[in-house]
Amino acid sequence: MTHDTIADLLLDRLGDGRPGLRTRERDWTWDEVVRESAARASLAAELRRDGPFHVGVLLDNVAEYVFWLGAAALGGATVVGVNSTRRGANLEQEVRHTDLQLLVTDRPGLALLDGLDVGVPPGRFLLVDDDAYAARVAGHAGEPVRDPSITAATQMLLLFTSGTTGASKAARCSQGRLADRAHVMSAKYDVTRDDVCYCPMPLFHGNALMALWAPALVAGATVALTPRFSATGFLPDVRYFGATFFSYVGKAVAYVLATPERPGDGDNPLTHAFGTEASPEDQAAFERRFGCRLMEGYGSSESAGMIVRPQDTPPAALGRPAREGVRIVDPRTRETCARAVLDEHGRVANAEEAVGEIVDVEGAARFEGYYDNPEADAERVRHGWYWTGDLGYVDTAGFLYFAGRSGDWIRVDSENISALPTQAALRRHPKVIDAVAFGVPDPRSGDQVMAAIEVPEGTGFDDLGLAAFLARQADLGTKGAPRFVRVSHALPTTGSGKVGRSQVQVEGWRTTDPVYRWAGRGAPEYALMTPEDKAALREEFAANGRHRFLP
Repeated sequence: MTHDTIADLLLDRLGDGRPGLRTRERDWTWDEVVRESAARASLAAELRRDGPFHVGVLLDNVAEYVFWLGAAALGGATVVGVNSTRRGANLEQEVRHTDLQLLVTDRPGLALLDGLDVGVPPGRFLLVDDDAYAARVAGHAGEPVRDPSITAATQMLLLFTSGTTGASKAARCSQGRLADRAHVMSAKYDVTRDDVCYCPMPLFHGNALMALWAPALVAGATVALTPRFSATGFLPDVRYFGATFFSYVGKAVAYVLATPERPGDGDNPLTHAFGTEASPEDQAAFERRFGCRLMEGYGSSESAGMIVRPQDTPPAALGRPAREGVRIVDPRTRETCARAVLDEHGRVANAEEAVGEIVDVEGAARFEGYYDNPEADAERVRHGWYWTGDLGYVDTAGFLYFAGRSGDWIRVDSENISALPTQAALRRHPKVIDAVAFGVPDPRSGDQVMAAIEVPEGTGFDDLGLAAFLARQADLGTKGAPRFVRVSHALPTTGSGKVGRSQVQVEGWRTTDPVYRWAGRGAPEYALMTPEDKAALREEFAANGRHRFLP
């Protein structure tokens, strides 16, 4: 029987003695997962007050996160996954914006919120590592039921995205849409009851929920969790859990491939995975090294199902439009763009005519909107069409390619972040005259953050103490620190005296000004790029088939 709510899908798992959830600490059967979820749904119902039934969850990938997803489904609540990479005012704004009734977290999460006015009174926090928490939940144990008012339209998730202005947007996702994605994804990407689905993506991310947790629920597969993704811990986790499937973003795949290769890497249970933005070269390398096929797709927290990927899809393409209404249009005229003519290197020879915004002229009805953000709704739905905010082009054979993002977005680790927080942080430096931040292509997938700063004559990069300064900026998230920093005494300007953002973005790190690069992980650590470094970076782009994306 096909159910159209997550609540009913969960209740279908009552009595199921197969493993539903595994961590390094213990296992739960599906029956136990449903019962744990129901107890928390009862607790939330007891604490419910007037207003939107929104429950914030600020946790790593731990079992409690999954239980609260189930609690929201059974109780008709909405889970608001709080992004733990945000900091300071940005984090405060996101939490306040979603009008939380309860906030489920732990002591590390509470420390992250210290000093912030998130609009949740102290008595409305539930600390999962508090001594009294387990007993409080146990007091609500009982036979699982669903709230009778739940329908397919009942809102279940608010998924944070970032817009061109840096303001928070919380995309709505109903139980019906998530259930539909669960059925489609489990069938399309062959998630079966025998699979063990390892989740390296954070559970506040739509990828983890729509591409892994919900499909596993439909299929009755096992969900395997570790608190945070670790490239060096990936293969040990896979072997420990017996994982056969995982979901990913391209950067995570690149991090795994960057670990030292060992003769026994192929000795693992993985068979297939689904994700986005892994380069064709990384897809091939991953299958060769680990014996696991990566299947790429296109979608977002707001929409999905716009593009299909037949077997003859070129490696660099996303696939074909799923229906006639999915088009590439000129945003000024709404006319369908010309087909792209590709040269022998795969570069678009007629970009002015061929590159436009990806739209779905029939997609407005499927778009569920953003929470309390009519301006963002109006930006997404114009003239009765759904506008993705993504740029693309279609080649003469009908295959669609991604070409970047409109506005001020930077795609880092498959997440849209705004350049504005980085820019604002840099402009606060006492020795920085002006600064702009923007995205430059990553040599493997997605983007990296780059900044161009203007400093007074006589001031050098070493005088800035930039790495330490950025680390002290409470409102700069973990993804916002620039990977490249161009240092100039006279940045290009427009006629009005503003820094010429377009020019410096086109130049990227290929400028005569000194550019400093942070190439590792952990805390920022910058080194001056030499001509040899730039040549090596160009070769990395070429080796990954992304030479046409060179900044």
